[in-house]
Amino acid sequence: MKHAAVRPGICDQTMVSAVLVQPLFSYMRIRPYRISEKNATMLVRSIRVLVCAQVALGATVILSRAQEINDYPTAARADYVFGCMKANGETRQALDQCSCSIDVVATLLPYERYVTAEAVLSMAQVPGTLGTQFRSSEQATSALNDLRRAQAEAEVRCF
Repeated sequence: MKHAAVRPGICDQTMVSAVLVQPLFSYMRIRPYRISEKNATMLVRSIRVLVCAQVALGATVILSRAQEINDYPTAARADYVFGCMKANGETRQALDQCSCSIDVVATLLPYERYVTAEAVLSMAQVPGTLGTQFRSSEQATSALNDLRRAQAEAEVRCF
């Protein structure tokens, strides 16, 4: 229900209260009451404390979420960028593109999965039966496919 703006001098506060508030209170069976200034101050302080607590909780959730997203150690990111730059040229543009690429990979692939895929890539180069196990394993293939999909997405976004 919209209330019309009350201009001073047209009607007094009692009339506005009688017209707008009293029917609402009588319908809801609520009796209006006044609170003291001391109680009002305590109420405002309590609300401020609750708002501050909610803000602090929200900030904590945001920080924990940021840490989940940024779970790649700096050394792993630097290693990826170094290898990427070796493959794409050692220019400032390549540095920016490779940095962007690892950021995209980090958002798409959890660090544990990235480590698994890197280990598979490394061990698949070993000749003999040990290398064959890593090249033919279903888990290894799945981890490599996940990494390659993330790298393909990174290439689309960054290069």
